[in-house]
Amino acid sequence: MPLLRVQDVDYHYQQRGQGSPLVLLHGFTGRVENWAHLLPVLAQQYETVAIDLLGHGRTTAPANPDRYAMPRAAADLATLFQDLDLPTVKLWGYSMGGRLALYLAVHYPELVHSLVLESASPGLKTEAGRAARREKDTDLARRIEREGIAAFVDFWEQVPLFASQQSLPETVRRRHRALRLQNRPEGLANSLCGMGTGAQPSLWPHLPDVHLPVRLVAGERDEKFVQIGKEMATQLPQATLHVVPGAGHTVHLERPEAMLSIAQMPGT
Repeated sequence: MPLLRVQDVDYHYQQRGQGSPLVLLHGFTGRVENWAHLLPVLAQQYETVAIDLLGHGRTTAPANPDRYAMPRAAADLATLFQDLDLPTVKLWGYSMGGRLALYLAVHYPELVHSLVLESASPGLKTEAGRAARREKDTDLARRIEREGIAAFVDFWEQVPLFASQQSLPETVRRRHRALRLQNRPEGLANSLCGMGTGAQPSLWPHLPDVHLPVRLVAGERDEKFVQIGKEMATQLPQATLHVVPGAGHTVHLERPEAMLSIAQMPGT
């Protein structure tokens, strides 16, 4: 179980394959095992590095929500890349991991040569919108702490954003649920408060300055993120938008072959 110490946090990661480096950043409630079904293919082309983000998987869950703030999380990853001797990387981020990947590309452009942003956004545009979202995220965080992981996962699986996952085979849904249940209440709660969409600085003003290849991916059944992707594509200088038929928010789980095809396209 490889761990790297960054500041006060032990980061868990999995490294596999050879080639140019590809770093995989999971979403909220995720962990490195969420990529397991893709790694046999990806490792044939890339040196893959999947990372458990703050409060998730086997990585430390700090007690202070401020430790999860995106500037600090991004600085951790920059140090992690250096420690792993990864001078520049291709970043594939899903949802929360996609927001963090975009933040890295904006603030550490020397470390990133291309992006795959799956069901991701640059955050919320207005302070009023961010404040309203922070209030919702804080309420949900308190609910996680109060009711525990099992009750939260029951709730989370019924969120409309994940409705399309109901069409997945029972074995896949059962495995995905088991991975979610392995999370710690304090890790998820503090991640919501520290690195949730409401806590994140808006990256919309920075999009025109991201001069690197970007693949934007959204499932056609995820109308909100299709619209976000369309708007992002008009502002990112080197972006292409890929809307995957039949998929919802979790494209890499629901349509893995299509997601692999997009991620492995030449030019990124």
